[in-house]
Amino acid sequence: MHKAERARKITSTGGSNKTAVMGLLARHDGKKHSTVRTKVMPNLQLENVRAVVSENVAQGSTVYSDAFQAYRSLGTAYFHDFVDHTEAYVKGAVHTNGLENFWALFKPCIKGTHVSVEPFHLGDYVDSEAYRFNNRETHDAGRCIGVLKGAPRKRLMYKPLIGDGEQQVPIS
Repeated sequence: MHKAERARKITSTGGSNKTAVMGLLARHDGKKHSTVRTKVMPNLQLENVRAVVSENVAQGSTVYSDAFQAYRSLGTAYFHDFVDHTEAYVKGAVHTNGLENFWALFKPCIKGTHVSVEPFHLGDYVDSEAYRFNNRETHDAGRCIGVLKGAPRKRLMYKPLIGDGEQQVPIS
């Protein structure tokens, strides 16, 4: 990027003007591959991070994370260890490589396929890639059948989809 362009576009740290997305990865147990859950976050304050972790991780589980301060304050409900990426990427069994793999697969999807994503649609794109990642051992036709089985048997109209109308269509 040219110096003048960089000065115009980059006015603060790397996290400003970005939408935060949190990912949790359940490591494989030898029988089944790892699975990921994602959530678009309003912010990365401690109470929001704790809420997502408590909603998705059973108490008493071992949690491995990076050195982000909100993860370090999870409390006594979890066995927690972290790796500080300024020092190392792996500390025995403590690493975030599986989740980093998911993000490495997600980013080209956004940059190459979708080019630009509005923050209010980001959750749908992340969910789509999480579904693809979690069902990666299934071929495309099998994933398509899985999506169709989960789709409501109602016609999906554009205005309710984007939230511009009275009636909201539940998508689950």
